Amino acid sequence: VGELPVSDLQRVTHRVPMLSIDNTYSVEELRAFMQRTEKQLDGEAVEWVVELKIDGVAASIIYENGLLVRAVTRGNGEVGDDVTHNIRTLGDVPPRLSSDPPAVLEVRGEVYMTNPDLVRLNESQKAKGDALYANTRNVTAGTIRLLDPRVAAERHLRFFTHGVGYCEGLRSSNYVDFLGELRDYGLAPTPNVAKFASIDEAIAHCESWIENLHELDFEVDGLVLKVNDFGQRERLGRTSKSPRWLVAYKFEKYEAVTKLLRISVNVGKSGAVTPVAHLEPVEIAETIVSRASLHNAEEIERKDVREGDVVVVEKAGKIIPHIVRVEKHERTGDPPKFHYPTVCPECETELVKDEGGVYIRCPNPECPAQLKERLRYFATRNAMDIEGLGDKQI
Repeated sequence: VGELPVSDLQRVTHRVPMLSIDNTYSVEELRAFMQRTEKQLDGEAVEWVVELKIDGVAASIIYENGLLVRAVTRGNGEVGDDVTHNIRTLGDVPPRLSSDPPAVLEVRGEVYMTNPDLVRLNESQKAKGDALYANTRNVTAGTIRLLDPRVAAERHLRFFTHGVGYCEGLRSSNYVDFLGELRDYGLAPTPNVAKFASIDEAIAHCESWIENLHELDFEVDGLVLKVNDFGQRERLGRTSKSPRWLVAYKFEKYEAVTKLLRISVNVGKSGAVTPVAHLEPVEIAETIVSRASLHNAEEIERKDVREGDVVVVEKAGKIIPHIVRVEKHERTGDPPKFHYPTVCPECETELVKDEGGVYIRCPNPECPAQLKERLRYFATRNAMDIEGLGDKQI
């Protein structure tokens, strides 16, 4: 890395303020916002875009004549810190844009760290006898403001682009096309973006996403819904704090403390072998929870989850309950660590790791557990919606 350490962080005023996003916490609130927005446009057809709300640190990156000249944190929305020296170390941020970019292009996005990279960082911390990091957001927020860019380079921070600030010569007239434009320039747009022609379709997509967020290898704290058309955005305008053309759908979180009885593994329809925590039943948000997700082997290692532990379980919206942390001061003795099986518990095929080395799979397409899960999914409302074909029949 060619960047040298800086002596301090300079304060920089944003040319276009980095506003906050209004939040909604239920489908009813979300629908009301979207209906209100469409009413402000006098009933015009509105395309809605749904994307992930990545739990990282917001930043603005400015290119002039295709060259990266400055990167600034959101700060208070009006003024942020110059972190150009650290942003230059991110592989997702090219020092020079390709194709034929605008004369001035300010992109907004999120600096973040993946869960596997946090596991690797904590392994290094542990080997050195240093304190472990609790979550990816804390690491990112601390790292991006360090004076020495060599540390940021070692921690493999990443950047997803999800918006535009000041621009001279923007070609796109809507957000989805703009993301394609960013790809042409060599930038990494927010992934898993989807466009819908109606409120009902957009909300249905949100509800289906919520149940699968645990499959991502980075943290999200909700979804963002945006009006696609830039002209409509201009007419909708903004309040003093936030634009009127976008909203966050965040998941209200509830926690409870209980005991982890045992850990098993489950084989999904794609062959993914995921760990499941079996808990002493506990009430969370008016539902009884007796099972929780442990996501993958690296999560178990990172959180040091062991059978018999007292754990904090979190439930947010329709997201599968998951273990947030272990109350290690409650641990008695030295219970053994959980070891992943080496063969599929259903068909005894040798398990394999994916390319990233995080997820473990059964490669046998004829595995009974996979066939059963595929049939179960086939019968669900998201697929063929077959009434009367439930778990008992399968």
